[in-house]
Amino acid sequence: MFKRYLLAVSLITQMICGVVAQQTSTPPPPPQQQPQKPDDADVVKITTNLVQVDAVVFDKNGKPVTDLTADEVQVFEDGKPQKVTHFIYSTSGTAPVNRSIKATAPAKTNEVAPPAAPETPKPGNVHRTIAIVVDDLGLSFESISILRRALKTFVDEQIQPGDLVAIIRTAGGAGVLQQFTSDKRQLHAAIERVKYNLMGRADVSAFSAVRPPDLKIPDEQASRVQTAENFREEVFSVGTLGTLRYVVHGLREMPGRKSVLLLSDGLKIFNPGDPNSTDRVQTALESLTDFANRASVVIYTMDARGETPIGLQAQDNMQMSAPVGRPGRGGPIGVTRSVREVDQLMTIRRNSFYESQNGLNYLAQQTGGLAIRNTNDLSGGIQRVLEDQRGYYLIGYRPEESTFDEKSGRRKFHHLSLKVTRPGKYNVRMRNGFFGISDEEARPAERTAAQRLVDSISSPFGSSDVHLQLTSLFANDATNGSFMRSLLHIDMRDLTFKDGPNGTHECVFDVLAMTFGDNGVQVDYTGQTFTLALPDAEYERARRQGLVYNITVPVKKPGAYQFRLALRDTVTDRLGSVNQFIEVPDLGSKRLALSGVVLSGKSITGGAVNSNSHAPAGNAPPIDPEASPALRHLRQLMRLEYGLLVYNASLDKASGKPTLTTQIRLFREGKQVFAGSELPFDPTGQTDLGRLVVGGALDLGTDLAPGEYIFQIIVSDALADKKYRVATQWMDFEIIK
Repeated sequence: MFKRYLLAVSLITQMICGVVAQQTSTPPPPPQQQPQKPDDADVVKITTNLVQVDAVVFDKNGKPVTDLTADEVQVFEDGKPQKVTHFIYSTSGTAPVNRSIKATAPAKTNEVAPPAAPETPKPGNVHRTIAIVVDDLGLSFESISILRRALKTFVDEQIQPGDLVAIIRTAGGAGVLQQFTSDKRQLHAAIERVKYNLMGRADVSAFSAVRPPDLKIPDEQASRVQTAENFREEVFSVGTLGTLRYVVHGLREMPGRKSVLLLSDGLKIFNPGDPNSTDRVQTALESLTDFANRASVVIYTMDARGETPIGLQAQDNMQMSAPVGRPGRGGPIGVTRSVREVDQLMTIRRNSFYESQNGLNYLAQQTGGLAIRNTNDLSGGIQRVLEDQRGYYLIGYRPEESTFDEKSGRRKFHHLSLKVTRPGKYNVRMRNGFFGISDEEARPAERTAAQRLVDSISSPFGSSDVHLQLTSLFANDATNGSFMRSLLHIDMRDLTFKDGPNGTHECVFDVLAMTFGDNGVQVDYTGQTFTLALPDAEYERARRQGLVYNITVPVKKPGAYQFRLALRDTVTDRLGSVNQFIEVPDLGSKRLALSGVVLSGKSITGGAVNSNSHAPAGNAPPIDPEASPALRHLRQLMRLEYGLLVYNASLDKASGKPTLTTQIRLFREGKQVFAGSELPFDPTGQTDLGRLVVGGALDLGTDLAPGEYIFQIIVSDALADKKYRVATQWMDFEIIK
């Protein structure tokens, strides 16, 4: 059966040279967004007619205050009171997750957890947009392991429906913004890339140990070495800020109030002894915070070092090693430093530690975020950040003309503050100010068609002006090695056709496809403009049935990949974009692995069937066009057929055959709705025991309500090492009326 599937896939029109006869249902209209109040669309505005900022208010017990009125607040610009003209309280998150509620337990047979069904995020249903920036340019080896555990807890327990998340490394490359997703598999893949950076600015531990001075290095040379180290640290600090700016730039076009959480071992604003360092880092900080404020991005920071002892430690060596009489280098060899000298060294360490937190404090303070420090509960710190975003006030006023006056060739920085006049004590956090440049002046120039196509493929939201559906599968063959094959279904009713010569109908559109690795770096790219000329019969069929576009991308290395594709109608400039996450196993490890699942449906004639019949593949009627592998729109009383390849199955030494079992499950909304029995796999007729063809079928009954489902297949190898005995793969499909 699977060979028939592969044949069907290979016959799909190559690079849209023709049209595949597939019946498509009318795409559902885009989800209706909840109406927003006029001044809530962009959250923060800085225009010549309106300055609007967001703020959060807490009472003396730390409880959010959500019922203030415009008469109970006062806004000050540079100390001058302003008349509040816009005032609203907006909720941006959902209630915290109850950690006592556990996911549906998997079957005991093979202990494989059910797959999470990733949702395609849309601007109207995103509650929180969160970029977690891991500063691997400034994290110690000690902090990395603790941080990875906290991030895994965040992904597994703290992400909620409607959250759009990215986990980004400051040394991750220019493609970092390709990782905003709600797919937990992709986030876990990003966490696996978080490792200690030997080339970063942080040591293996939180502090460098105190050591006796090196007699071989003269004082002048030691000073030059220290200056070089200071400059190196500043370069990495500015590099961290540059990555943050790039992240903020990507967040700018997303709706609502967004947040960035920077996880670092500290960020120094200046280094002692180098007056220029203050200008370098401070300038980058001020530019970043102003840019973040205009983009409605709140920056939270967390010191990943936790509660750090800054006194004497076991690794410190308090002895001196300089000869007597050498200026500035202490006393005789082997003599322990005096209490005063030790206290001076500890003072330097304390000052360095607090200075390293100043940059983190500044970023949070200037953008209205929180600076979380001196806590070993990193997971709890992330939870505080999430809860802090549940609601905020939008407050606006009409600025004076002088706010945007240019003086001496520079725009003044205007400080903002907020006072609550209601009786009681309150803690207010808001953006601390802005440069006197209006959003109209700062608005970028009109984007070209090519730039809009790139913007569409870079956005975490799938553009839906042109309806697309993407199916990407991993496979491997002996000749070509590993590859990803992607099937793109295009609704041709969304494209513009014009009358062409000889009675044909012409359509011109651009296609841009990119493949990114799990570190956000682009690994493959293709872009082309297509002109499609169809005679009447094929034109009508294309409009009625759609078109399938086939792309095959070779894969040289195992890992996690994201395939993104955008399509643009050149006449109307309408865009469609889709993306899919693919895991490519390391077949060289000789561990059990699976290809992608080819899933389709066929009509069944005869009597009633139910969802609990796990039927073998047989001679079923032809594939229903709408239930093809590219669309997977099935109906009740259809036969769901599946096929895939199993790699690296262990072979029995005596018989030379594998000993495999398979089991299939169905999930809806994260809950298991069907679990088949474990079935032994029959290898009879298999010609390549390194690439076993596995297939089967399941009759869908009337008890499966219309909706989105996840199909999961679990393959168990009784001869493999216990740790690597089980492999699983899944594919989504939909039951329609």
